[in-house]
Amino acid sequence: MLVSLALLALGVLTAVVAPRLLSRADWAEREPVVALWVWQCVVAAVLLSFALSMTFSAAAAWQAVRGQVFAPAPHAVVEAYELGASRPWSAVLAVLLAAGGLWTGAMLGREIGRARARRRQRRCELLVRAPLLPGEEATDGERVVILEGERADAWWLPGGTPRLVITTGALRRLKGRQLDAVLAHEQGHARARHDWLLHCSAALADGFPGVPVFAAFRGEMHRLVELAADDVASRRFGRLTIALALVELNEDRGVFGPGPAPDAGLPQRVDRLLAAAPRLTAARRLRLTAAAALVPVVPVLVAFVPALRALG
Repeated sequence: MLVSLALLALGVLTAVVAPRLLSRADWAEREPVVALWVWQCVVAAVLLSFALSMTFSAAAAWQAVRGQVFAPAPHAVVEAYELGASRPWSAVLAVLLAAGGLWTGAMLGREIGRARARRRQRRCELLVRAPLLPGEEATDGERVVILEGERADAWWLPGGTPRLVITTGALRRLKGRQLDAVLAHEQGHARARHDWLLHCSAALADGFPGVPVFAAFRGEMHRLVELAADDVASRRFGRLTIALALVELNEDRGVFGPGPAPDAGLPQRVDRLLAAAPRLTAARRLRLTAAAALVPVVPVLVAFVPALRALG
């Protein structure tokens, strides 16, 4: 039972400490792709810690679970976990953690269902505004759809048949390579499947509104995916080009003042592009990526410590 409590404490500690450490990191805006990976590893470590704690608590509380989990293990390993000396609260802890796992799955399923419903609705609206011409066949690949509209806008509609939608207002405002940069930005979202990151983070934040790590995870995913897509476009067409394209698309919305902006993150994105801060070295990016990959390994090592001691 000590292992179960240690894993529970590890999950709570990671959930509390990791967001504070990441909020102080000065490299996240320079390397948003690495930051996305780090956040995913942190959340995976938290969920894995709770899942393993649930498993050992259930094994301590019920013989049937113990027999399934430790069926191939030697007797010395089973004795090392001290599962026979179960406590009344081990069953309560296992049930609570199992309920949390089921709730997480339910929230993720609800978020995926809502996302599919929104996509179907937007596709129907898109088909009404831009119907297929006589003789034109629907394709399964990427397709650009141009809509009549005075408002300059462009967005990617994910799904089985992805669509890149751009308005005629945007075509009139964007000049030269700016249009190509905007298209590259939206394609960066699609190819990295940023929509799945947003869905998972929204499911966790909505399902557990009192857990700060999940709220921070959702907020950072929304910010970092935009920065990552900006970098995809800037590497092909230059930082100044995508910065000017963002200004052209959004200056009529009051984003750049005066007064409070409806999207406060957009001016920061433009400032970041214009500042052109250098990227981290390849060696440091590799170290950060490797260190983040080790974070979910920690709860696994904690779970196997008694077994390794018994076998050693």
